[in-house]
Amino acid sequence: MKKQWIWIGVGVAIVAGLVWGVQLNNQLVRQEESIESAWAQVDNQLKRRADLVPNLVSTVKGYAAHEKGVFESIANARAQLAGARSVSQKQAASTQFESAISRLLVVVEQYPNLKADAQFTRLMDELAGSENRLSVERMRYNDTVKSYNLLVITFPSSLIAKIGGHQKRDYFNVSEADRAKPVVTF
Repeated sequence: MKKQWIWIGVGVAIVAGLVWGVQLNNQLVRQEESIESAWAQVDNQLKRRADLVPNLVSTVKGYAAHEKGVFESIANARAQLAGARSVSQKQAASTQFESAISRLLVVVEQYPNLKADAQFTRLMDELAGSENRLSVERMRYNDTVKSYNLLVITFPSSLIAKIGGHQKRDYFNVSEADRAKPVVTF
């Protein structure tokens, strides 16, 4: 009878070990899926940034070009006025200068804060927001990788990880080139 209890105990231990191993393997698989999901979010934010920057830069360029045209026309009219020698040249230059000033006044009346400033501010806010989202998603990814890697390398879960073929994952590391501040040119 004593041997029978020993065999029952061994059987229960084997079944308990198998159940534990299956549960641990399932936990590793769930962690791997969490890593994939976290990476998809990082990738999503990378794409968002890649899509955002050109669109906003184009918008700002279009608006800044409009204002640039007004300022250039003022500068050109002023230069013509300064360089005018005859009365007719001065009159034509003065008319051109007044026309440029009136366009500037219309812009100022319609856009008291000169919306180009707001557009540039918006661009910077959007870029900062995109970078913040990306930073958060990178952090979440790295946290998920850390949890998974701890399961893979700590005993006794490392035994199940080896049997199941689970390996450590790499963290999202910022390259030296990415550490430099991005340059946005208009």
